[in-house]
Amino acid sequence: GAGKTTVMRMITAFLPPTAGRVVVAGVDLDADPVGLRRKVGYLPENGPLYPEMRVSEYLRFRSDVEEVPRPDVKRNVDDVVERCMIGDVREQIIGTLSKGYRQRVGLAGALVHRPPVLILDEPTVGLDPNQIIKVRELITELGQDHTVVLSTHILPEVEQVCERVFIIDRGRIVADGTPERLRSKLVGDPTLTVELRASGGDGRAALEGVPGITGVAEVSDGVYRVRHQPAEDPREAIFHLAVARGWVLTTLTQDRTSLEDVFVRLTTRDRTVDAEAVTAGEGV
Repeated sequence: GAGKTTVMRMITAFLPPTAGRVVVAGVDLDADPVGLRRKVGYLPENGPLYPEMRVSEYLRFRSDVEEVPRPDVKRNVDDVVERCMIGDVREQIIGTLSKGYRQRVGLAGALVHRPPVLILDEPTVGLDPNQIIKVRELITELGQDHTVVLSTHILPEVEQVCERVFIIDRGRIVADGTPERLRSKLVGDPTLTVELRASGGDGRAALEGVPGITGVAEVSDGVYRVRHQPAEDPREAIFHLAVARGWVLTTLTQDRTSLEDVFVRLTTRDRTVDAEAVTAGEGV
């Protein structure tokens, strides 16, 4: 209900926007909706497949719909069959395919006219883990030759395949940037978890004296949450400190804030940060 699919339908000229402006690959939706559609390959969550067709028949049909020039149809179809790894089911009836294969056939259909922009709405929903891995790998590969706009609520997937992230909450963009930038803006200085057995109970004071460390909190007996400057990595200094003091160092790990943490903090009603502080401030 955030508005992801609605945005994609507007970008692909399936749904007219009530306000604002849509420009894709330099083509304005209001001025040339048909020209905009030619720039886009679109795979909705429920792909437009015909179960009674064979895969090859469907791809030729999509080529006709997308007005691929006749001399280019065979080459384009062969190309998407290879890229989407569906050669072994090329002559199979679509209705007999697994969901993973159907998803790849849908991708092939969206690519057959070689659009510069590929828009995918929840492309891995309903797939098993092996199928998800293959589709993610394919999306990453497609990103080398196409601008890929991916909608998903599976945030680990975003971290694996996306270079830029928009978080939408109730129809508004509340964050925009790279995954790393969103994490750093939300949580501030990076942190380490340090666990050691320090004689004399002076572990906290000693850690506070390490260059680059901006704060130390003891979260439990012998376990410290250490905040440090982004440009510094004090782990080596902490290791040498433990050796010099004769302490046993059992844990020294860099903490990592996930995109799920960022999403939850930005989209809950009791927000602990100003959403505008983590946006890039760029026009959308």
